[in-house]
Amino acid sequence: MGQPHGWITGKSRLLHPPSSVPCMETTTDMAGQLPRFAVVDVETSGLSTRRHRVLQVAVVTVEDGLIVDEWSSLIGSRWPLQRVGPRRIHGISRADLRGAPRQREVFAEFGRRLDGAVFTAHNVDFDWAFIERAARRSGTSFQPVAALCTLRLSRKLDPDRALSHRLTDVVERYGVINDRPHDALFDARATALVLPHLLEAHRVQSGADLDPLFQRPGQR
Repeated sequence: MGQPHGWITGKSRLLHPPSSVPCMETTTDMAGQLPRFAVVDVETSGLSTRRHRVLQVAVVTVEDGLIVDEWSSLIGSRWPLQRVGPRRIHGISRADLRGAPRQREVFAEFGRRLDGAVFTAHNVDFDWAFIERAARRSGTSFQPVAALCTLRLSRKLDPDRALSHRLTDVVERYGVINDRPHDALFDARATALVLPHLLEAHRVQSGADLDPLFQRPGQR
């Protein structure tokens, strides 16, 4: 069976491809000791969960130091003239969303990919708030999840806030290339590539080391 219109899938991508920095030395030692990470990004029509909506969602699955799967979907609109927000940022038009899967289908698939994994994002509170609201509107529910915020991890390494911690700047700092910023799949992949650097900086060697770094979505 073919994938629904708007879905992009892929598999078996090294965590650090040749165009990026070499794989960190601790990756092999940590294999099997860390949980599976579902690295998520969304593109939205604006910043308000009440007035705006998710246009695109992506999940990059990291397991045993490898990106083992990638998935992204546009989300079809119920109304043909519904606003898509700042196209200059995300590049998504109303025409792009015609024929794309509806919310219920997309978030049912999202839930399957999240199941049993650590929800990971660069600004967990933003991404989760939009995802949770969209899923609720579509009649989809998820089990409570542990979450790991790469934005918070990066900020913890810079207590004086001397650096920028936007994804664009964090990616550049660690030598990771993101060819299409503000595309959900490319941003999720870039976050996945930054993740091992942040885990190493926080001396994470096993799942137990992650416990103090976890948050519940919405927790400050």
